[in-house]
Formats: sequence, structure tokens, C-alpha cells
Amino acid sequence: MSGGSAAPGRSVTSRALAVLDAFDASAPRLTLTEIAERSGTPLTTTHRLLAELTDWGALSRRADGRYEIGRKLWDLGLLAPVQLELRQLSSPFLLDVHTATRDTVHLAVRDGVSALYVERISGRESVPVVSQVGSRLPLHATGVGKVLLASAPDDVVAEVLAAPPRATRHTVVDPARLSRELAEVRRRGWARTAEEMSLGTASVAVPVRVDRAGTPVVAAALGIVVPSHRRDLARLVPVLEVAARGIGRALARTAPFR
Repeated sequence: MSGGSAAPGRSVTSRALAVLDAFDASAPRLTLTEIAERSGTPLTTTHRLLAELTDWGALSRRADGRYEIGRKLWDLGLLAPVQLELRQLSSPFLLDVHTATRDTVHLAVRDGVSALYVERISGRESVPVVSQVGSRLPLHATGVGKVLLASAPDDVVAEVLAAPPRATRHTVVDPARLSRELAEVRRRGWARTAEEMSLGTASVAVPVRVDRAGTPVVAAALGIVVPSHRRDLARLVPVLEVAARGIGRALARTAPFR
């Protein structure tokens, strides 16, 4: 759970940040009492901070009295390099893949032990997916996540393998089996999943590599989600690889990813 403690002497800024940090993917909408409890902030202080944050646009109050993240924070978040530049550079390539396949295409980067989705393109013919731009999903249960985990530092891999949560009955949570899967991803250069994050879907993903000082580094992962009955996932890999190389070349020309 997000939040902090009611330690004395916290600045107004730290209290406001604790209020914002009370929200997460599992609790996108909260009541006044819930925010106070999750942030470790006195109820009266929370009430005052919520009023100020709502006036500024960081939060919005729903008709049922609960609070949620406001548009102002969303707009500011889009200015972060991982969002703004990566989305701008990758969107044309994602659109190419979607046009060719009509399936949901998304791009993700690693954020700790999660896959952070920075762009997604889907259409009316695409299978419904749980990922959204800005959402974080487990590395071990998604195609893009497995690509990112396969190239992650050893301590990150160890943390994920220590207690991988189960999203569906098909999610691979056995550490030994996950280790073998990651080794296979490194060997063949792409990952696949079958109903591990959501039922009725399968995915395939490839790494987006950027040359840094002569060494290719995985900067992101590009994936596609299809109905689980599809059996031609391997045939989608070349399409993804072409787009991934294009994104990698575009990223290599921008300072934040050099």
C-alpha cells in the first residue's frame, strides 16, 4: 500500500506528496478517510490538503465523494521524457504494426519490478486488454515484461522470482520455470505469453535496443496482444523486430537514451 507515517515535523510539501502517494493502481479512487489512513496524515490536515490539491487540479472529486488523480497531474506526467519523447518517437512505428495486424500494440519500459506502459494503439477489431498508457503490470506475466526482465540486473530478477504473484490460473509463478523462460527469451530474442495476464489473450514481444557506447542496451519492449486461439505468434516476430529497430534508431538520436 502506498503512503507514509504520521511522523511529526513533516513539511507541508511532504504531507501533500504523501496524500498523492496514497493513490495507486489498486486504489485509484479513495475517500477522505482512506486517504488519511493510507498517507498517515491527520484527518483535518488531509481535508485541507485535498481541498487545495483539488483546486489546483492535481485531484478531482467525484459525485460519490471519492477522490481520484486529476487531469493536471496527467498533463504534467506526459512531459516526462519516458512519456513524451518515447511516445512521440515510437508512435509511428506502433501505428505501422497495428495497421498491418489490426491487433493491440504497446510499448513498455521497466519501472522497478513492473512494466510501465508508455504507449498503446488498438482498434475495434483488437482483443480487449488490461494494459493502458501509464499502467504498470507484472514483469513476469506479460510479453513485454518478460523481455524487460530477461535483460534486467540480477537483483531485479531475484526480487521478481522470489514471490511472483499469480494474475490468472495460467500465470507462470514457479521460479525454476520462470528462470528457464527468461533464458529462452535471451537465446531467441523474443518472449511470448498465453493467458498469463488476462484470459483469452496471448502476446509476443521483442526488445527495443539502443546502442550506448558501442553496446546494445534494452531500452524498452514492443509487444502485440492477440486472441489466445491464434497459433501464428512466431510469424508476428519479424514485424515487431522491424518496428523495434526503427524505434531503437530513433531513440539513439535523442540525448536521454544515449
